[in-house]
Amino acid sequence: MKYTVIFERAANNWCGYVPDLPGCVTTGKTLPATRQLIAEAIEFHIEGMVLAGEAVPEGVTVAETIEVSMKKDAA
Repeated sequence: MKYTVIFERAANNWCGYVPDLPGCVTTGKTLPATRQLIAEAIEFHIEGMVLAGEAVPEGVTVAETIEVSMKKDAA
C-alpha cells in the first residue's frame, strides 16, 4: 500500500502526517528520522484499524510541488 505523507518543518523538529489516514501523525528531530517514524506509524495505524474491524482506506491523496515566478514589480 502507498500513502502520501506530508512533511512540515517546525522550529525544532519535523512533523509527518498522512491525509488519507486521519490521526496518523508523528514528529522527529530530523527529516530522515521522521520518515522512518511515519512508516512505522502507518503500519501501526493500519494494524489498529484491521483489529477494530474498520475498513482501511486507499491512498488517494496526491501532493505536488508547483513552481511559480513572481514579477519583479509585484507588490
